[in-house]
Amino acid sequence: MLTESTTKIKTAAARILLVDDDRSIIETLQECFADFDYVLEVARTGEEALSAVNLRNFDLVMLDVNLPDFSGMDVLKQIKKQMGSLPVLMMTGYVSTDAAIEAMKLGAHEFITKPFNVDRLMGIVNRLVKKTPPTRGLATFSVAPKAIEGAIIGKTPEMVEIAKIIGQVAATDASVLILGESGTGKELVARSIYANSLRNDKPFLSVNCAALPETLLESELFGHEKGSFTGAYTRKLGKFEQCNAGTIFLDEIADMSLMTQSKVLRVLQQQEFERVGGNSTIKVDVRIIAATNKSLVNLIKEDQFRVDLYYRLKVVSIFLPPLRERRADIPLLIEHFIRTYASQSGRTDLNISKEALNGLMRYPWPGNVRELENNIHSAVVMSKGEMLLPEHFPVLSGEKEKVELDLSHVEDDYCKMFTELISGNFEKIVSISSDHIYQHLNSALEKAMISAALKYTASNQVKASELLGISRNTLRDRIAKYGLY
Repeated sequence: MLTESTTKIKTAAARILLVDDDRSIIETLQECFADFDYVLEVARTGEEALSAVNLRNFDLVMLDVNLPDFSGMDVLKQIKKQMGSLPVLMMTGYVSTDAAIEAMKLGAHEFITKPFNVDRLMGIVNRLVKKTPPTRGLATFSVAPKAIEGAIIGKTPEMVEIAKIIGQVAATDASVLILGESGTGKELVARSIYANSLRNDKPFLSVNCAALPETLLESELFGHEKGSFTGAYTRKLGKFEQCNAGTIFLDEIADMSLMTQSKVLRVLQQQEFERVGGNSTIKVDVRIIAATNKSLVNLIKEDQFRVDLYYRLKVVSIFLPPLRERRADIPLLIEHFIRTYASQSGRTDLNISKEALNGLMRYPWPGNVRELENNIHSAVVMSKGEMLLPEHFPVLSGEKEKVELDLSHVEDDYCKMFTELISGNFEKIVSISSDHIYQHLNSALEKAMISAALKYTASNQVKASELLGISRNTLRDRIAKYGLY
């Protein structure tokens, strides 16, 4: 009897419960699953789903977020409460990273957005039920996305994966390292982790490690005792002490000195430190989330970043792709920012022209989401009618015509490049400044370079000075000279 029973268990088809009220999806998946070694049962409401789970054993539940009677999240809670080990695959046609975060927090094993490729779906199903039936080519079917929700905007696979990671890691105390270019939204991800954590009723403090010199950064993080250095007239509590039981976000951690890195490592390892100039050990309970736009691996090779700190920070790592690599999210972001800033101005009927949208889709966005948001904000403020046109956007404005250069043609020969720029206007230059041409052109070029570098780095002077190859003191002097505040 034991052998016979065991044989039945091994050969029995996996039973899957599909919970969805969309007839087209039900029919498509019924047709698809008929060719595999699965038994598919359908529930069209949350009540039907919970009843089925109570009556029969399933190997997997495929659960839509939006049901006619209950929220899919509420159904997920009940399923995990009754049988926590039952795998649940959440599905949604809504473009919402918040839903992915919430689903993973509640214990979902996977999250997939519609439209989805059936081959990819079957790969997930096979993994969750630990089956490996043969695959075949299947068509993609789609469901129109609905309203945008949540602070992290995106429907690309990369952004959905990030939302899933946030949902999985948020409720833990694991340190997180967020990587990505400037303007991609690293602090937004950090705040989302905090908002979905068990510490969300405790402090969240953010420190930009690149904005302060080493001595001030050390005091900012760990505090100082009265008289510990010139100007220390009173005791000061540092961010770690202020943030006890909460979360601290260390932005641009690559710009932190090795000495300060060693003190942060001690906080991570032992949850303790001393104030600058102090002898008393202070115990804290702080979660650390860090971010950088630099390669810490390369900095480790150059002995500029501690390898032990790197691995302590990188318990979980999240990479935010640049906007140019997730262009499908640009229309969603544009809609979100237009709605946000139009609402602030009391304008509910503002739209964007097709020409302007196409121009924004083509633009490379070196400043990423931050640059896009600034352009939308500017366009909303400067427009008068009900339509945003190309001329309303700084990056598309005809008032700031760009000189297009074929850099492959000039092969980085800057002399040729500048000759092309000024040759057609040299007579006019002579007429304007005939006695100081050299001085005026050099000053203008320097001002233009520094202005462009500050814009490219979002006014981060440390990054701008590195980009230009000049010291921060020189950069500050030129900013003052040319009034580039």
